[in-house]
Amino acid sequence: MFGLFKGNELTYAWRISSERRRTPCEISVLVKNLFEMEGLNAEEIEGIAISSVVPPLTNILKEALLKITKEADIVIVGPGVKTGISVLVENPKEVGTDRIVNAVAGYHLYGGPLIIVDFGTATTFDVVSEKGEYLGGAISPGIGISMEALFRETAQLPRIDLQKPQRVIGKNTVESMQSGVFYGYVGLVDGMIERIMGEIGRAKIIATGGYATLLATSSKYIEKVEPNLTLLGLKIIYDKNKRKGA
Repeated sequence: MFGLFKGNELTYAWRISSERRRTPCEISVLVKNLFEMEGLNAEEIEGIAISSVVPPLTNILKEALLKITKEADIVIVGPGVKTGISVLVENPKEVGTDRIVNAVAGYHLYGGPLIIVDFGTATTFDVVSEKGEYLGGAISPGIGISMEALFRETAQLPRIDLQKPQRVIGKNTVESMQSGVFYGYVGLVDGMIERIMGEIGRAKIIATGGYATLLATSSKYIEKVEPNLTLLGLKIIYDKNKRKGA
């Protein structure tokens, strides 16, 4: 996922798959083509912020983006980068940068205490205190991974698209799978939120990620969906770390 800000306004957002085998040239061509489709000139980009949880891709992304920009200032989220948030876990370096970026954006928008549910490759729960401290969280397999596992690891179950079933009791195989995945994850999310609030007390609950809008409609606790939360967090962190004059 990447986006383009003009000042503080997110004007464009795109989603592309993060394939490890892509070369810097392939990525630069893809990004440049997306820009040109919108009538944009990539050479006018002044600053870039990157958050990657796939280490081999980080330098590839950096090299690719430098190919299509002139002298953009680049901030890569990681150790030593100012985020404005304290990370109160045993080993802060173990926390995925996407989770920190989401915490920064979530606290900026809503304050704390806050629970952020991110429906990405993994489904993550991140907890931010009233003071803006990152307290930790939980990680479970993502919905896409679970659906693919059902298809790959069973002999007779088809690959399905996720949608909200009209009823819990499925009348055929596809309905049964959709019910199990959809309502199973709603139950997982609400159950985890209840247990987290049992430890920290009441909190605001927001969601982001590809399936957030779909599942939020049936959650008892999710109050707001922020599809571009990560991009907002990247902008905030970039502003804290950009070189003077950039």
